[in-house]
Amino acid sequence: MFEIRLESIGGLGANLAGKLLGEAAACHMGLNAQSFAEYGSEKRGSPVKAYVRFASFQEPMRISSPVRNPDLLGIFSMGVAGKENVTSGIKRDTGVVVNTSISPESTRERLKLPPCTLYTIDATSAAMELKTRVNMIMLGALCAAKKEVDLSCVKAAVRDSLGKKYPEMFESNLRGIDYGYNNALKYTVPDDGKYPCLEYKEVRRAWGWDNAPLGGVNPLFGSTVTNRLDSSREGYIPIFNKDKCINCGLCDTACPDMVFQFAEGEYKGKTSPVNLGIDYYHCKGCLRCVEVCPTDALEPGKESDFNVKEHNMGCIHLLDKSFTFDNVGADGIVTGESTVRSEER
Repeated sequence: MFEIRLESIGGLGANLAGKLLGEAAACHMGLNAQSFAEYGSEKRGSPVKAYVRFASFQEPMRISSPVRNPDLLGIFSMGVAGKENVTSGIKRDTGVVVNTSISPESTRERLKLPPCTLYTIDATSAAMELKTRVNMIMLGALCAAKKEVDLSCVKAAVRDSLGKKYPEMFESNLRGIDYGYNNALKYTVPDDGKYPCLEYKEVRRAWGWDNAPLGGVNPLFGSTVTNRLDSSREGYIPIFNKDKCINCGLCDTACPDMVFQFAEGEYKGKTSPVNLGIDYYHCKGCLRCVEVCPTDALEPGKESDFNVKEHNMGCIHLLDKSFTFDNVGADGIVTGESTVRSEER
């Protein structure tokens, strides 16, 4: 049996990628196949896991549990790695495909990878350039990582499932798959004993059906100032140009997370509220502010090209960061599916 696990956040298409891999195996590779996903509210930014299994017709699959020890692991966003250990359960022969703009060596250190075969690709930038989706780039890279995932069969599944539904995107989707297949960088993680293989453990909630209080109380403290939202971003952030800003406040009105802060200042020789900028700790990258800005003072940019941490550390006026940020998922109060573990509480 060949097993695949995809780790992502909502909005990047990992669920669809898992379905396409299952259809490729069942309809075009002549295999038994199983594909299902695990997610909360299907909200953009919330954690998503997709599972796929292949087996010959002589080996019927009699399990439907999450994939614990994948032969192929796809990580669609580096942001999700900060919320739970997405690399747990991998083996020495696991192919690990990561959407990232940093080098394979830096990716290994960031994810604390044990010995495995790592493939890195900047799927976000490629999707912008080719006018396709991140999941198409990742599908191609997954095919490059393991011969068990046949490139031509994956293309056939995309044609059957998406070709008629989105004909205008079909050619760009195929270009995205080819790009991922041809441009994934291979790196063999050395067996230097630096990071051990970790056992896979399912996420456990603090409360379950047998111990939750009556009344539907939500114990998660998401949607508070202490819950950072950077893991919700899909690779894009708004870039603020203060010189173009007319302090109209439309960005603040449109922002669902109140990341803009205004203070009394001087504008055109008069005392008025002045835009101090963006607090990226609580920006989830929806880019609504970019859409409403009348002067292009806010423009979309790739997060990988901007040092968010350095920006926030240098903007003391934006936020009192004396508190400790809570690790409770992308937006715990909305999704209802935090990644907090019982032992962490």
